[in-house]
Amino acid sequence: MSLIKRNVLLSALTAATLIAASTVAQAEMVLHRGNGAEPETMDPQKSTGVIEANIQYEIFEGLTTYSPDGQVVPGMAESWDVSDDGKTYTFHLRDAKWSNGDPVTAADFAYSFQRLVDPAIAADYAAIADPILNAEQIRKGEEKDLSKLGVKAVDDKTFQVTLAKPAPYFLGLIRHNTFLPVHKATVEKFGQDWTKPGNIIGNGAFTMQEWTPQASMTLVKNPNYYDAANVKLEKIVYYPTEDISEEFKRYRAGELHITYEVPSDQIGFIEANLKDEYEAKPYLGTYYYVVNTTREAGAKKELREALALAIDREIIADKVTQGSFLPAYSWVPPGTPDYNTQYVSFKDMPKEARLAKAKELMTAAGYGPDNPLNIEILYNTSENHKKIAIAVQSMWKAIGVNATLNNQEWQVYLDTRDNKQFDVARAAWIGDYADPVTFLDLFLSDAGVRNDAGYNNAEFDKLVKESFNVADPKERMAMLEKSEQIFLADLPIIPILHYKTKHMVSPQVQGWAYNNLDFHLGRYMSVQ
Repeated sequence: MSLIKRNVLLSALTAATLIAASTVAQAEMVLHRGNGAEPETMDPQKSTGVIEANIQYEIFEGLTTYSPDGQVVPGMAESWDVSDDGKTYTFHLRDAKWSNGDPVTAADFAYSFQRLVDPAIAADYAAIADPILNAEQIRKGEEKDLSKLGVKAVDDKTFQVTLAKPAPYFLGLIRHNTFLPVHKATVEKFGQDWTKPGNIIGNGAFTMQEWTPQASMTLVKNPNYYDAANVKLEKIVYYPTEDISEEFKRYRAGELHITYEVPSDQIGFIEANLKDEYEAKPYLGTYYYVVNTTREAGAKKELREALALAIDREIIADKVTQGSFLPAYSWVPPGTPDYNTQYVSFKDMPKEARLAKAKELMTAAGYGPDNPLNIEILYNTSENHKKIAIAVQSMWKAIGVNATLNNQEWQVYLDTRDNKQFDVARAAWIGDYADPVTFLDLFLSDAGVRNDAGYNNAEFDKLVKESFNVADPKERMAMLEKSEQIFLADLPIIPILHYKTKHMVSPQVQGWAYNNLDFHLGRYMSVQ
């Protein structure tokens, strides 16, 4: 072959290769999502936050899962039966595989549920399983035998759960990411490293390809997923972006299809110029300041009330966050199904009267301008959290409180809160399911680290726990409403804002739908 002919042939082959590569690149459908902070862990039983759950719901699938609009729909269980007394759920599993090709079995769920309550795992969320028979006793170490947990693999495709008490919200509860199944052989083989790329095995629509801490996590379509034929995305890339302004810039530059949040100082611009791309709708969540009641100042109810009275929620909602939140005077958010919203006693008190009452309580406790109460406000890295903390700091100064601010990176902040090394801390709670219990049982005296206020009220505990045994829906809700009244009178937390979903969503994204729990699965989405 002549040199000229050889070069022409090579050029033709190179061009063909480039065209083919370009065609593949164009065909690959990738979704780029902002996701707030760096994930704490990808281990479902050990995680606590929405940031982690957003990704875990793609890698793993539970017995039930989310429809695009947030309804409970079949997941690994294609159907289920419930006993007449509401205590026994029998789930019939579909034919499904793990990402390595192993079959998904009832034994996988039995192992994962037991793992959640196993004291050796020390899951922060273990108490969420308390409706299950013996779960509370096992997590507290009162029952040592994990096999006594009310779960049973009847056969490979039949999984049975027996409850200690009826839980009408159970099918929604088990969508929570802590109930997601994990692959036993992988966990036992790799130990703490089982969630690393190359090790992790999931049963969801996507699997992890790459994880570069503080930069990105890439998920790729799982060909073994039972509904893979209907999953359009080839990849999802998540970006931890604590700098909300930078995230918004990346969105405007076309680097992101979906943002985790939006900067409050840009909302006016967004509503004027990008309104069709901005989602801001009610969200089942409360933004609050938790008071450490195990410390001297936080233990005094009159001081907690003074701090709560002095915060002008309307200014924070309307001015500081530019309308991206709603003022909060309740713990359980308005809009919770079949529940009458309960409010703090001062909700309808004029602002001047609130401030006067706050000063009066401070004076009675021995504090004022000449003898300020010194406290620290802990918050995790976020421009919005900082702006709110600065506003609260100013409002508290007016009643004789000298508040200093302590900003910590997400994982350090979580450790500080869990270990109760704070005076007052920024916190938020997003409903795990659409029922008031998901908010109220957080502050049971035996809820472990989830009760970061260290709150302990026997009457509150009694009402919440007795409600589990009440079959009549109206009677049950009435008991929960009374428990919240007690909680709001004690004010171990200071509700400040109720959430709205705050995302920029590119017009290129198809399949995104609003739901008040704000979970949006990639299996339903595509990018034009």
